[in-house]
Amino acid sequence: MELTPAELTVLGLIIERPQHGYDLEQVIEQRGVRQWTDIGFSSIYYLLAKLEKRGLAHVPEAPVAAKSRRVFHATATGRQAAGRGALALVRELRPVPHTLLVGIANLPLFTEREYAEALRARLAQVEARIAAVRGAEQAQAPSARAAREVFSYSLSLLEAERSWLAIRAQVPDDGQD
Repeated sequence: MELTPAELTVLGLIIERPQHGYDLEQVIEQRGVRQWTDIGFSSIYYLLAKLEKRGLAHVPEAPVAAKSRRVFHATATGRQAAGRGALALVRELRPVPHTLLVGIANLPLFTEREYAEALRARLAQVEARIAAVRGAEQAQAPSARAAREVFSYSLSLLEAERSWLAIRAQVPDDGQD
């Protein structure tokens, strides 16, 4: 039973600690999870319902009132599926669509100057993202090993892109407009 990255992220968070949708939103926001996933606030409850329907999560006690918050717990099946899914994502190299590559593949459509300006603009955004990730990392200190690894990997990728951009953004101005 394959899980999407969003499903695995939410399931992993309720394995870590049973919680309701609002709690999940708080954790996702605090940990900067949206820097590396596409989980929107409105999709949290949808994902929880999917996990519950598939038998990967459950609510042990029915809420007393209709508006009571339902606290989700992972099932044994959910824990097993999450473990297998997470190991597969760590073990297997999978292609990752990267929009930058689509832009670069269309390099003949713009001038050297436009390309250099676009690279410099992206470089500024990457530097801002590095600062944001470092800020989120420091806000989590001390953090669990998983969080430290996520921050470490994210920063490594961003720093590699920053290094590549810094070299490429120095494209000489050839006078083309």
